Amino acid sequence: MENSEMSTIARRGIHYMQRLNSANVSSALLENGQNRVIDASLTLIRERAKLKGELVRALGGAVATSSLLGVPLGHNSSFLQGPAFAPPRIREAIWCGSTNSTTEEGKDLQDARVLTDVGDVPIQEIRDCGVDDHRLMNVIGESVKLVMEEDPLRPLVLGGDHSISFPVIRAVSEKLGGPVDVLHLDAHPDNYDEFEGNYYSHASSFARVMEGNYVRRLLQVGIRSITTEGRAQAKKVWR
Repeated sequence: MENSEMSTIARRGIHYMQRLNSANVSSALLENGQNRVIDASLTLIRERAKLKGELVRALGGAVATSSLLGVPLGHNSSFLQGPAFAPPRIREAIWCGSTNSTTEEGKDLQDARVLTDVGDVPIQEIRDCGVDDHRLMNVIGESVKLVMEEDPLRPLVLGGDHSISFPVIRAVSEKLGGPVDVLHLDAHPDNYDEFEGNYYSHASSFARVMEGNYVRRLLQVGIRSITTEGRAQAKKVWR
């Protein structure tokens, strides 16, 4: 599915939601509109992943190919909202030409067998039609799984605030069939049970991860600040 086609479908879904809201119609019809936008969003990721997978195979294949998946989400940040703008900026830095694209092992990032890009999860369109964070986290996780299903692609997820760690890790764990090992580089443990009343806060992502038993071993490196509440939560969840 082309970007323009996806945009058309998403816009229709959003306009449909707006009409339903203005008409004060039932919650069932509202949910139907949201489902249409979600389905279009997942179809977009599925088709992009399929295209990139076919491209890699056409070039001779690979054991594994890193595939960029952007998640431009920033509303769960408790302070600045800038993380939502990060995925395109990271891509710009990768492809701007200011550095050599060849790694120390001779792999060229310009080679689709080394690095591909399946675009962004359309977070804003999904939120525009009133989808709550619980369903939004499911969409992010399903998007990660769709990329993993298209062998040999391996998702390299670009955030986005830290709240996306939860759906991404959960998706990988569920897809692989068990808890995974995680190396977490951060200044904070992100283990509040809730932060400022937000269950999916960027400061709570690893509380959600550990509650669900999606991680076998968690190594957090760089922690420079942890509150009394954070220490208590760590003892409760990270036994």
